[in-house]
Amino acid sequence: MPHHLYEVAGINILKLNAMYGANGAGKSNLIKALDILKEFVVTGKMPVELLTQTFKFDKESRGKDIYLGVEFIHSGTPYYYGITINGGIVVEEELQISGLQKKEDKKLFLRTDYEISGKIPIEFDEAILKDPTAELLRDFLGTEIVSRNSLVLTTFKNRNSLVFKPIVNALNWFIYYLNIISPNTKPRAQAIRFERNTEFANFAHEAIRAFNTGIKEVIVETIPVEEYYGKDNADEAAKASSDLLANPGRIQFFPGIDEEVVMVLEEGKAVAKRLLFTHVEDGGIATFNSNEESDGTRRLLDYLPPLFSAIHEAKVYIIDEIERSIHPLLIKEMISKFSADEQTQGQMIFSTHESTLLDQDIFRQDEIWFAEKKSDGATELYPLSEFKEHATIDIRKGYLNGRYGAIPFLANLKDLNWEHYAEAESI
Repeated sequence: MPHHLYEVAGINILKLNAMYGANGAGKSNLIKALDILKEFVVTGKMPVELLTQTFKFDKESRGKDIYLGVEFIHSGTPYYYGITINGGIVVEEELQISGLQKKEDKKLFLRTDYEISGKIPIEFDEAILKDPTAELLRDFLGTEIVSRNSLVLTTFKNRNSLVFKPIVNALNWFIYYLNIISPNTKPRAQAIRFERNTEFANFAHEAIRAFNTGIKEVIVETIPVEEYYGKDNADEAAKASSDLLANPGRIQFFPGIDEEVVMVLEEGKAVAKRLLFTHVEDGGIATFNSNEESDGTRRLLDYLPPLFSAIHEAKVYIIDEIERSIHPLLIKEMISKFSADEQTQGQMIFSTHESTLLDQDIFRQDEIWFAEKKSDGATELYPLSEFKEHATIDIRKGYLNGRYGAIPFLANLKDLNWEHYAEAESI
């Protein structure tokens, strides 16, 4: 599958990755760790997990360092970014241009904080410090901007100087190109996306019909905000209109259960938008809103924006439990289509228990990974390619038979005396 390899910065990276493992093996923790790192970088606020969730099998872990790091490529430049946390303090933060093990790494900045002082030491690359504004910024960041529990990288959101472009470029990867999707993640502003992006709307309609969901057409309903809120909530409608008039480009989200309603300003008036779905059956035509569709249909709709984006853009989508609420044949068809498409640009990485995806017509062997919990409670990850299987072997059967590990260890159910407990309950 040569089209599964993207040549970037002189190396090959893969377009797909599926992670398998038993419940509790650590697949979700890997994804959560990346999500925590992204949240910290984007918001600048230390996630509470970095203060409360340490390695519980080590009684002294609360006093030890927590390290999170990720290597990535953005706009042709390879980076390595890592942070070390201890007791809620960022004791080290580093951003490097990675040598990809071919040449020496190049430091962009290094921040250390191992003792209480009035200034946080920050080192920049010498090439950056040749710019006179960089040295002033370094001192200003260390004394006035960066606190002991915040990040240097986050402070570059609004830096426009060319000398800081490599740092801003790395930050933008976290903000715009790394996307974490949990089982409860919902794409935002779907109605706006369907209405304003014709290419996406055509893609979505074609996919929805191909998946045989029963939906024939997706409609964007637009009504005045006053009508949406109703007479009994006139004050809320007036407030929403006022907020939109004060911020004409803003999109407001009305919280709902299984349905998203967005409010925007159109031609000087506040309107509410939501998606409706038309079904055509023998009994005629009917229109449903989102919360009247099945869980599986809603989950498929949730995947359409990331799937469309991964086809057209060099973005990374990391999905936990990709098969949640979706029929095995549908999820296999979706991944198979992405696998076969030779024009894709992004990466899709996901955890799953769905064994029907274990197909060498869909994945390369180095795109299938297994998570195994070791005896000390830590997680080990390893690829199928380590087993050097023949390209024609049934890897699904081998996995279910325990050939590659990463499956639940089950006690002999025949030895469980269920009947005894049932009899005791009836006495």
